Amino acid sequence: MEEWPIYLLSKDRAEFVRQIDEKTFQRITSRHKKDMADVLVKAIYQERIRIKEAPWKVDPPNERVFWNRISNRLIQKSLDRNDAEARSVNEELLKKIIHRYSEEIVGTFQISTFRFAQGFLTALFNRIFNALVSKSVSAMFRGRRNLYERLNIAGGVEKVAELFQHGTVVVVPTHSSNLDSILVGYAMDQIMGFPSFSYGAGLNLYNFGPAAYYMNRLGAYRVDRRKKNEIYLETLKTMSRLSIQRGVNSLFFPGGTRSRSGNLENDLKLGLLGTAVEAQRTIVQEGRSEKVFIVPMVICYNFVLEAPFLIEQHLQAIGKENYLLPRDEGTSIRAWLRFFWRFFSTSSDITLSLGRPMDIMGNFVDNSGRSFDRYGNELDIKEYFTSKKEINEDRQREEEYTRLLAEKVVERYACENVVLCSHLVAYAVFEMLLHEHPKLDIFGILRLPHEDYVFPHESLVVVMEQMQKRLFAMETEGKIRLAPEMKESTSQVLKSGVENLGIYHAHKPLSFTREGDIVSSSFRVLYFYHNRLENYHLDKAVTWKNVGIEKLKDQEL
Repeated sequence: MEEWPIYLLSKDRAEFVRQIDEKTFQRITSRHKKDMADVLVKAIYQERIRIKEAPWKVDPPNERVFWNRISNRLIQKSLDRNDAEARSVNEELLKKIIHRYSEEIVGTFQISTFRFAQGFLTALFNRIFNALVSKSVSAMFRGRRNLYERLNIAGGVEKVAELFQHGTVVVVPTHSSNLDSILVGYAMDQIMGFPSFSYGAGLNLYNFGPAAYYMNRLGAYRVDRRKKNEIYLETLKTMSRLSIQRGVNSLFFPGGTRSRSGNLENDLKLGLLGTAVEAQRTIVQEGRSEKVFIVPMVICYNFVLEAPFLIEQHLQAIGKENYLLPRDEGTSIRAWLRFFWRFFSTSSDITLSLGRPMDIMGNFVDNSGRSFDRYGNELDIKEYFTSKKEINEDRQREEEYTRLLAEKVVERYACENVVLCSHLVAYAVFEMLLHEHPKLDIFGILRLPHEDYVFPHESLVVVMEQMQKRLFAMETEGKIRLAPEMKESTSQVLKSGVENLGIYHAHKPLSFTREGDIVSSSFRVLYFYHNRLENYHLDKAVTWKNVGIEKLKDQEL
């Protein structure tokens, strides 16, 4: 651990913060030579609103005093002036704000704390898992089941492990649940054997004292999503870029937040992805051979505990005033603990699909980190940053590279996605509902009374068989991955899918009737799970007129 880049960075924290201050200052002043006062005014205005309308316990006690002093000095010495003194004051205030942000963002990494958390949390999770699976508190101390038995890893772990010797690894997972960060961190440490990563933790989590204590010492950098001003965002991106340049392996969710619709992400935030591109260019400029590797990861759940809340948020966003937001139960400590209890009390597995590693241009790399184009020709990453025989900085060019990288990551999400039985069942049932009512939009479909519909077992098997066949072909073509149980008979896939789908929801998306047919208690939650496979267009593989879809109407209750 003494050789881990994240530990070495923590030992040099003061110098790292100084570099962030310097580079952020240079970036902002070069971009705003003539309107620096406007940048400061906007930051002050936004921060005053944040302090008034969204205060947090973790905020520094002198927050209001600091921003009042910045505002007063700006008004007295700089605002509405154009002279050298005004510019000097602007730069002085900018430096103070940047330093305040960088000190807040940068965390530390202590080996003793990491080892304690590693052992304690692993033991705690395993004990709880034993007790709940066996439905006995005594089993907490005698069981042999472990959390890692619930986590299935797909993809080339050994290949990624070798890349740590040749550069910096940036893992970019999909984001569905509040469990994602903990499960990914646990799996990479306990199952994959990777060194610790730098990762972003929401500053709101630091409102809880014990959580703040550990995260402050486990390499997390703090992200305050309330802060939207340019100075803060530039400081955060500079921290990420300099960290990657120093060889610190990083993990962040490029989607920015949990997927509200249930879809795989297809519209990524470019900010932190762009820092990987900039870091690679700087490494090349410095004459170093290390590379930055991008590793997509797809997290595959049979159920997402927050699904009812998330799909309501999605529907409210696209339906505007027709929907009111429900309360998110993933914020309080009590809700957070209940969240884990529910997770451990179920028996459903989770799959983490590790994607093929790429360079920052989206080219695949081999175990030694060498890049190859789609024809198998080796590529030199330096050429992407060379103009007129010189390696130079070109922000417009790098913004385009970032956009192309985001498109490649989205493409790989689709290919690395592991289809579980529950995914296919949810998709097939909801598509039957859509084809029964071709003239209704999604809101009309969701207003249908779920208690009036029974989905015949035989009809559903016919639909799923055709979709299954298409999925087998897609897997052969490398366009998707299938869980092992997806290779079983369609009837068994149907049974397994219904049993695991939304296993803990109060209103189950699907369940069996006594006759063996399928019913739904919530079309909205079913829609959330359906969306996981929406972009694969599996419905086009079905010959709908031959599946007896009309039986649905005949069997309305």
